Amino acid sequence: MAKGSSVQALYELCKKTFTPSAASPSPIAIRKLAAFLDTMGPEDVGLKQDNLEDDRGHGFFGSNLSKSTSRLARWAQPITYLHIYECESFTIGVFCLPTSSVIPLHDHPGMIVLSKILYGSLHVKAYDWTEPPCRPISGEQNYFPVRLAKLHTDTVLTAPCPTTVLYPTTGGNLHCFTAVAPCAVLDVLAPPYSEASGRLCTYYHDYPFSSFSSEKKLDTDENENDYGWLQAIEAPDNLHMRSGKYTGPAVQAHAQ
Repeated sequence: MAKGSSVQALYELCKKTFTPSAASPSPIAIRKLAAFLDTMGPEDVGLKQDNLEDDRGHGFFGSNLSKSTSRLARWAQPITYLHIYECESFTIGVFCLPTSSVIPLHDHPGMIVLSKILYGSLHVKAYDWTEPPCRPISGEQNYFPVRLAKLHTDTVLTAPCPTTVLYPTTGGNLHCFTAVAPCAVLDVLAPPYSEASGRLCTYYHDYPFSSFSSEKKLDTDENENDYGWLQAIEAPDNLHMRSGKYTGPAVQAHAQ
């Protein structure tokens, strides 16, 4: 029954946490929401892991999987998005990724995003912009309009694992997902992408720090692998995403 479902409880908590006002939610409220997401599994959103087919692509990422976000698998099966709920303050949905599929490096402008891996394994590579903005010296930026970002995460996450949280300027706001095994990710985005509000999704290509000259001086405990130059690109042609039918408990929405 939807009224007592985990999805309904997630909606209620999101509605309490994210309001149309400009006030940012408190760290305590975000931790409470992340802790609740930690309790959710695939069955809570209508997914049965034992019935999942591995639509495995025939790609091979090799040992350099963690070193590149640009090696897209053209042969991978489509990523399926299951829409659960959306309002002006937040959206809830599930991304189902078959093995070798990639959601390329992209940003979340002015947004908080909580991601819970429901099943499977996912390689995550994430950056945050350096502040103040750092660009290449000399005339290199005329040919490559890149900006420096610091690596936040470069690892494989396997369910069950804690919910991850990214913020507008911290936590790995720009990230890339690569499915190491079939996986599903339950996402809460607040506020949602909105063209009218200027929150557009921009895709990026990352270049090694050594690719361009920079006045950036690395700290003694840092190395070049901690940074990358990001260049905005068009949405990749080989990003295959489709809408699926959400079969889990429906959200009973109500006024604030």
